[in-house]
Amino acid sequence: MYPTINIKATGIRLGQIMKRKKISPKAVQDYLGLSCVQSVYRWLNGCSMPSVDHLYALSELFQIPMDHMIVGNRTAQKPVDQKSFYIRMSVYYNAVRKLRAA
Repeated sequence: MYPTINIKATGIRLGQIMKRKKISPKAVQDYLGLSCVQSVYRWLNGCSMPSVDHLYALSELFQIPMDHMIVGNRTAQKPVDQKSFYIRMSVYYNAVRKLRAA
């Protein structure tokens, strides 16, 4: 199964972010240059999704990554274990160094 976006939950999350940041739908409309505020309300009610361009602009306005605004069914990635990362990079670096020396 491929990952999908939950439009309703994403709208709820956008509303929570706007409330936390004290940003009104009218301010979002003005920031994005939308012709009417109804588009923002449609996002918040889960009737539609912002375009990728608008999500990108909203991430700048809210100062958060786009992924933090979107709610989907994708499972969260495990954080990278720093120790194993450095071990893998060390093995790779040493292998490349040996190849270049040969």
